[in-house]
Amino acid sequence: MPKELSAEQVRRRCDPAIFKCNSTEELKPQQNIIGQDRALSAFKLGLNILKPGFNIYVSGLAGTGRTTAIRSFLEVLAAKKETPSDWCYVHNFRDSYCPRALRVPPGMGQTLQKDTKRLIDNARRSIAQAFSSKEYADRQAEITESFNKQKEEAFNRLSKKAQDKGFLLQTTPIGLVFAPAPQGEPMKEEEYHKLGSKEKEGLRQKQEELTKELKEVVAKLKTQENAVQKQLEDTDREVARYSIGHLFEELKDKYHQFPQVVDYLKEVEQDVVDNFGQFKSEPKAPEAEPLAAMQELARKQAFRKYEINVLVDNSELKGAPVILELNPTFNNLIGRIEKEAQFGALYTDFTMIKSGSLHQANGGYLVMRVEDILTNFQSWEGLKRTLRDGKLIIEELGERLGFVATKSLRPEPIPLDLKAVVIGEPMLYYLLHRLDPEFKELFKVKADFDTRMDKSEAGLKDYAAVICQLCNQENLKHLDSSALAKIIEHSSRLAGDQEKLSTLFADIADITREASFWASEEGAQLISASHIKKAIEQKVYRSNLIQERINEMIEKGTIIIDTEGESVGQANGLAIIALGDFAFGKPNRITASTSVGREGLIDIEREAKLGGPIHTKGVMILNGYIADKYARDLPLALSARLVFEQSYEEVEGDSASSTELYTLLSRLSDVPIKQGIAVTGSVNQKGEVQAIGGINEKIEGFYEICKANGFDKKQGVLIPESNIRNLMLKEEVVEAIRGGNFHIYPVSTIDQGIEVLTGVKAGRRLKDDSFEPDSINDRVQKRLTTLAERLRDFTKGSETVQETTKSKDKSQA
Repeated sequence: MPKELSAEQVRRRCDPAIFKCNSTEELKPQQNIIGQDRALSAFKLGLNILKPGFNIYVSGLAGTGRTTAIRSFLEVLAAKKETPSDWCYVHNFRDSYCPRALRVPPGMGQTLQKDTKRLIDNARRSIAQAFSSKEYADRQAEITESFNKQKEEAFNRLSKKAQDKGFLLQTTPIGLVFAPAPQGEPMKEEEYHKLGSKEKEGLRQKQEELTKELKEVVAKLKTQENAVQKQLEDTDREVARYSIGHLFEELKDKYHQFPQVVDYLKEVEQDVVDNFGQFKSEPKAPEAEPLAAMQELARKQAFRKYEINVLVDNSELKGAPVILELNPTFNNLIGRIEKEAQFGALYTDFTMIKSGSLHQANGGYLVMRVEDILTNFQSWEGLKRTLRDGKLIIEELGERLGFVATKSLRPEPIPLDLKAVVIGEPMLYYLLHRLDPEFKELFKVKADFDTRMDKSEAGLKDYAAVICQLCNQENLKHLDSSALAKIIEHSSRLAGDQEKLSTLFADIADITREASFWASEEGAQLISASHIKKAIEQKVYRSNLIQERINEMIEKGTIIIDTEGESVGQANGLAIIALGDFAFGKPNRITASTSVGREGLIDIEREAKLGGPIHTKGVMILNGYIADKYARDLPLALSARLVFEQSYEEVEGDSASSTELYTLLSRLSDVPIKQGIAVTGSVNQKGEVQAIGGINEKIEGFYEICKANGFDKKQGVLIPESNIRNLMLKEEVVEAIRGGNFHIYPVSTIDQGIEVLTGVKAGRRLKDDSFEPDSINDRVQKRLTTLAERLRDFTKGSETVQETTKSKDKSQA
């Protein structure tokens, strides 16, 4: 018979003296990540390898502090790095649809933007003043008057020559013409008709000569006029260049160390000189008419090309950037080109280009949740393309997908230099690694966050220091040593191991916060063990309504569960019901019935399509166990049916396979099972009882039923011996064990378990392949032999009846 466990074995207590302090207030806060040596080692490797593709996938369950820990670690590391450059977009004077990217030292982007704006404002004033000066007006008048004088003299000479030949130079709607005027007055039409043909021919020839000369004079004057116009324009350019030259030279001297900036300023200067006309007059207030408003808008847009769009401003950043992107949509990652409505149409230019988180993190680190990236349309594809190409390309999402055909901006790509850190569940890592060929090339480093850490002395002190940090950071009440010990015990329960601590710090933090609240309600200065206990109990109370309803149904007999007495072919199995943030154990009556047949073990749950594949596998293993142990030399003439009574949902898992085997052995041996002892554990074909999950919840679930029905000091639970280290039972259960009201029996084999459940010896196998007389195994073997013989006799009888029937048929024929 296995020895039952003591109270000390079912809950590993933590000694408050190990912390060597009265409260966490006396401890030094722990700001580093603890219990994640494997993850940190991989993380540092990924950060230090600067080659393409060595981005990092942080794998782990939610609540392990992945995001907070990684962000804190990166912020410390980033503070030691060099601050990256600012990035600006400026107008491309060669192709306005392809804005240029300008890289300047950190903090210079805003300065350059302000300097350029001041430069253009000063240029507008200087040009307006230069073109409104008396010197400029006199120079313009001198040039135009000289030409007008030459023009007048040329026409006067031509007019005098025409008069000498009897013609007058007249202006008409169709231009300049020569009219005959022999007497100094234009000839009338009647007089012209009275002239003879010879006289008319003479007038025509003279008129043609004068007209030819007129064309030559006009052409010469036109050439002179073009030269004068060019002279005026050159003069205007000289005036404009002279008026702004000192302004640009001053700014070029300031940025002489940055060739890109100087080249840009030269282009701006040339464009201002080429378009000096828009600088001549001071801006006027827009009038109420729509046309005036459109003209004012056009004038403003003409000056926007001289602005500087500071895309990334690192003026206030110290070290490298650490960006946590909580909403990684395509535009939030890659950036966007905004548009504004103007008179019914959409307008955009380079000043409306907005940065994404990839721009902000350039030169540093970008942290994202992989679930958020995958659920945002095109975000994952956009991120992969950017990391693969090593450059940031801002484009319209619709244009990228081919939905938009309108012409838009195509900003110059910006070189990418960052570490991408994505955080997600382990399952997503495996799926991406399997289904996305590019994933393993772009995320070559996996930092795996564990949910447990070793419960060493150093680990306990680090754990206490983390709680100290939480209390300081959130202004919570500090924990005394007893509360620390209690929360360590709760951590071991969450870890499911007496020798481990849970690294699900989110759950530990929630318990600490609630305990601080209860301490404040009582007016206590420190959180004590009672406050931790109350916080845990209240958390359970908020979620265990369904458990209470099920227990109530069991107590009232609606769900039939016996906790005392004995019964053949019947035992109490234990199942887990998980409800999101809460899981509890629920006992199930499992029964077995047997008869002669060849069907073997029939799993009624499977036949009813209520059994999962793992549960079905567990039942099939029982068939192998029975055949190997009891029917080596004879056919297994058994038809047995196993069922979870009053079960109306799917049954999954193999943790009840040992219970099903016990009920089957009880039915075959006709030995009753003690109903006060519930059973959990899986079994293999060798009869070894194997560990299962949820051991604490299962034991506590049956304990609640026994408490409601009343203790008889015989109740308890049969568990796998390999689950002992997983026991961290509630203190109420521990006290019941200490008082002898409840018992925990660890077993490693089916033979040990059946002895506990029946009180009858299991029986060793003898040399003749039989078992010890009157033992459980002996009775089962004899029962199976009897069933085989009955099946043989029945088969022979059936064959005799069939032969007799055939003989009668032949005689009648």
